[in-house]
Amino acid sequence: MRVLIFGTYDVATHPRVEVIAEGLRAAGLEVRECNAPLGFDTAARVRILAQPWRAPALGVRLARCWVRLVRGALRGPRPDVVVVGYLGHFDVHLARLLFGRRRVVLDHLVGAADTARDRQLGRGLWKPVLRAVDAAALGAARIVVVDTEEHREALPARFRARAVVVPVGAPEAWFKHGQAEEPGPEPLRVVFYGLFTPLQGATTIGTAIARLADAPVAVTMIGDGQDKAATVGNAGDAADVTWLDWVPAAELPALVAEHDVCLGIFGTSQKALRVVPNKVYQGAAAGCAVVTSDTPPQRHALGEAVRYVPPGDPEALAAVLRELADDREQLRRLREAATRAAHERFTPERVVQPLLAKLAGATGRK
Repeated sequence: MRVLIFGTYDVATHPRVEVIAEGLRAAGLEVRECNAPLGFDTAARVRILAQPWRAPALGVRLARCWVRLVRGALRGPRPDVVVVGYLGHFDVHLARLLFGRRRVVLDHLVGAADTARDRQLGRGLWKPVLRAVDAAALGAARIVVVDTEEHREALPARFRARAVVVPVGAPEAWFKHGQAEEPGPEPLRVVFYGLFTPLQGATTIGTAIARLADAPVAVTMIGDGQDKAATVGNAGDAADVTWLDWVPAAELPALVAEHDVCLGIFGTSQKALRVVPNKVYQGAAAGCAVVTSDTPPQRHALGEAVRYVPPGDPEALAAVLRELADDREQLRRLREAATRAAHERFTPERVVQPLLAKLAGATGRK
């Protein structure tokens, strides 16, 4: 089976499509990529909702990318399946035009309406518009890929039958950097990385950092975004915290693997309660213990391999980190459990199995 991974996705900021491509290749499929990164990340797209006069710039750049995509797509052999990468709400229509709907798979990790609502912009006139964008994208695909059962159930009823749940997983690069050494001496090394969105609950982490001022815990906070200033403010004068605005994607796995604990998400929005973030899969693959919010999809995906705290509860988060700083045996067990879960269930080859089954049913191929 020939598969074309298609769209304006950017694996540096959204590695989801990289995992799918790696998994399909590992399963023996012929995979080719046709990619023209748009250069507008999620935050930039959301800003356009608040500042509509910026939309023409997005339209011009999208048109240029589509010209490159058309040229690239028509050069190679005709694919049996076209997988449109995440944030492909518009790309999926181009894929349908070029290849026909029966070949198109949309990776609908998160809807446009859901993202805008999480960032407090999905109100008023934008709400029905964004729902229409989502519905149109879903309707253009034969198969819709989501990451959790909760996200599948959140789809409009008419699209659920064509949806398949594929966990986000972690790219192979994260497994290559998995830790082999035992946890070191004090302090406990904790890392968070992300876009500082409300979903991620970074402000909760900042407050927890302030509670850990007298504890043997060193925290590295990587990234920038909407809640960065509030997070820094919540952390106060905590001395043992390092703030990094940016780390190249290729260097991030090795840097995370140098830490004992990788933090997940702690937001309280409806979206936050439905997702399993890529960082929990990646942190586990890198050999870290993982601490994240106690939500149904995360418990379903991760089981007892990680430690949970209530969403939005900085005191509980600080208490767990103090506990792990004091109990190195528990830390070692958590790291081993996370690593084992990652290798058993979250490699690219493992996570694409439901998609392979769905493709076999749709194409009649085994």
